[in-house]
Amino acid sequence: MTGSDEFSLGSAQRAESEGRLAEWVLDFLKSPGSDNEPLAADLAFSDAVYVGPIRFELDRLTPMAGPDEDEVVVPVAEEDWESDVEAMKHSVDQGWHPPPLLVSHRDGQYFLEDGNHRYETLRRNGASHAWAILVLADEAKRDANSAETGPEGSTE
Repeated sequence: MTGSDEFSLGSAQRAESEGRLAEWVLDFLKSPGSDNEPLAADLAFSDAVYVGPIRFELDRLTPMAGPDEDEVVVPVAEEDWESDVEAMKHSVDQGWHPPPLLVSHRDGQYFLEDGNHRYETLRRNGASHAWAILVLADEAKRDANSAETGPEGSTE
């Protein structure tokens, strides 16, 4: 929620235009604030394809939290969650634009992989859409998904 442009919507858009979106996503996931190195590691060794940033309808997302399978999910104290969301809400009210959400597509559904606090903040502020980066398993998934999301990737 700083003024830094390192992991902003603008830097994600620049990374996409320069063909570096995958690198941007992995660096963002490993950065303080996201702290999602397990997801970054999983994506680094996959054939994932990244689409975006695109405008994405929040109601189409299924929020997720915690690592997959047998990993231990650490509960977040309600007061910590609320404090983080309120701090982001204040920043949004002051003009901050959060980095794009990270969204995956599996079995016909869209899952929020990274950005639960940003998602909740935007919902509380009345947003219906957010900027997102769509993570797809491979090129074939991207081609199949483009018909569903439209020519620009937007779900508006």
